Amino acid sequence: MKSTDTNSKHSRLDSFIENPRKAIWTLGLPVMMGMAVQTLYSIVDMFFVAKISVNAIAALGFNLPLFWMAMGISFGLGTGVTAVIARFIGAKDHKSATNVAEHGLILGLVIGAFFSAVGLIYGEQILLILGTPEELLPDTLAYFHIIAGGFVFMITGIFLRSIFSGEGDTKTPVKIQITSTVVNIILDPILIFGFDMGIKGAALATVISMLVAVVMYSRVILIKKATLLQLNMKAFKLNLHYFKDIFRIGIPSSLSMIIMSMGGALFNWILVHYSANVVAGYQVAGRLDQIFFLPIMAIAGSLVTLVGMFYGAQRFDLITNVIKDGLRYGVFIGLGTGALFYVIAPYVFRIFTDDPYVNEVAVSIIRTFAPVYWLIAIGMISGRALQGLGTGIPSLVITGIRVALVSGPLAYYFAVILDKPYVWVWYGSVIAVFVAAGTSLTWLAIRIRRVQREVEAQTSA
Repeated sequence: MKSTDTNSKHSRLDSFIENPRKAIWTLGLPVMMGMAVQTLYSIVDMFFVAKISVNAIAALGFNLPLFWMAMGISFGLGTGVTAVIARFIGAKDHKSATNVAEHGLILGLVIGAFFSAVGLIYGEQILLILGTPEELLPDTLAYFHIIAGGFVFMITGIFLRSIFSGEGDTKTPVKIQITSTVVNIILDPILIFGFDMGIKGAALATVISMLVAVVMYSRVILIKKATLLQLNMKAFKLNLHYFKDIFRIGIPSSLSMIIMSMGGALFNWILVHYSANVVAGYQVAGRLDQIFFLPIMAIAGSLVTLVGMFYGAQRFDLITNVIKDGLRYGVFIGLGTGALFYVIAPYVFRIFTDDPYVNEVAVSIIRTFAPVYWLIAIGMISGRALQGLGTGIPSLVITGIRVALVSGPLAYYFAVILDKPYVWVWYGSVIAVFVAAGTSLTWLAIRIRRVQREVEAQTSA
């Protein structure tokens, strides 16, 4: 059994080395399928929540920054787990890769329990600090208390999925994610309307689906032991150096996602300056944006694994080729999706709401951002490629510049100081997209040259 697993590891790595361009889609397509199902759930969830009231949509909007903050920290550190595992597999050090995976699982459980505890104890204070209006607080808090209790399942599931990504298996997480999402979609109308739970039902359906995912991941990894990396928690040996590696890559990425979450909270606070309907339109537009992000995030995620493996194998030629291919695909997808969404935007949002003002806001967002989708793709893919190269600092700096120095201050200036129409808030974010794309691409070019010198020095030695 062990020799078969080792051969599988070798054959997977060898196949990626043999055809890195194909490997982008070998890893990325299953991820995109899973995300497509998740996006379908998000759309269906918004559809059902919208049937409750416009205020329910806005209440969901004030929850999302906290939800994404927890997810962001988890995905950031999970990316660190993926990158370190991938590098060890690239170097064919499977014992160390397995030990890193065990450290990742423990990290997920500890962080998940911490977030659940903080959310349940301080939920109301946090929501008030984020500027939740009094009329929205009951619905917002009702949703958040249930979601916070499920943070432990959500975060542990993210770390378990990172283990699969690190070893190059993106198919198994997709199967689990599809099952979890289908459970969520089925439970939404039953709990929201059948049991008359309202927005609490939407939250409970999400938490149950998270629990289902964790149970399925645990069964595959710990009970069936069907993964390539055979975890044995009874024989676990603590190695602080592995935590250091995970944190070195993951913490900057997590901090960047915290900044993005706080940016989302700031935008909600600024937009409620106009009305709750503008916040609702902002949330509805995000559901169409998610469809654009599907292939981009799939490509970006596959680069973390591939670049990490090729870095471990000291194949600089493959690193540069796969990054160029990923960026090229991202630009093409951004241009095509942007053109399509610009045309269909006035029609698609009628699915979610019959409020003409909410629809108008959502259309204005998409038509402002669609022409720069290709730049957003460049920024995202460059940042994840840098993580695969073992550095997470760039994503933190770039996100800080984009959110804290450009889009946030400009949005506040246009909306609150100058009292401009809400569309000026989008203009500030577009300016930030240009800055972020240029900075990330430049940083990636500098890092690639540095890695090339490192590889050449090791080879000559």
